[in-house]
Amino acid sequence: MYICYIIVAIVLAAILVMSGRGKLVKDQRITESLTKVGVPTSWFPYLAIAELAGALGLIVGIFVAPLGIAAAIGIILYFVGAVTTHVRASDTKGGLSAPGPLLVLGIVALVLRLMA
Repeated sequence: MYICYIIVAIVLAAILVMSGRGKLVKDQRITESLTKVGVPTSWFPYLAIAELAGALGLIVGIFVAPLGIAAAIGIILYFVGAVTTHVRASDTKGGLSAPGPLLVLGIVALVLRLMA
C-alpha cells in the first residue's frame, strides 16, 4: 500500500502544482472555467496556495504519515468545495471533469496513507 500511496501522491501533487500554477498565471482555460461558476479572480492566489500546500503535504507525507493524512483531508475538503461550486452553478456537464476525479484521487490518497 505504501508504494501505491507514493505513486498516487506524486501524480496528485503534480496535478495540483499544474493547477495552482494555472491559477497564479491566470491561465485562460482555468480563468474561464472558474469565473463562469462565480469564483472571483481575487480568490485565485488563495486557491493556488491551498493546492500548492496540498501538493507539498502529500510529498512530505511520504515520509511523515500524519502530514500526508492531513494533506489528503485538506485536498478532499478543497475539492468537495470545488464540486459543490460547480453543482450550485449548474455546471455539471463539463465543469465536474476536473474537480470530480481529483476529489476521488484525494480520497484514494487518504485511504492508502491510512493503510500504509
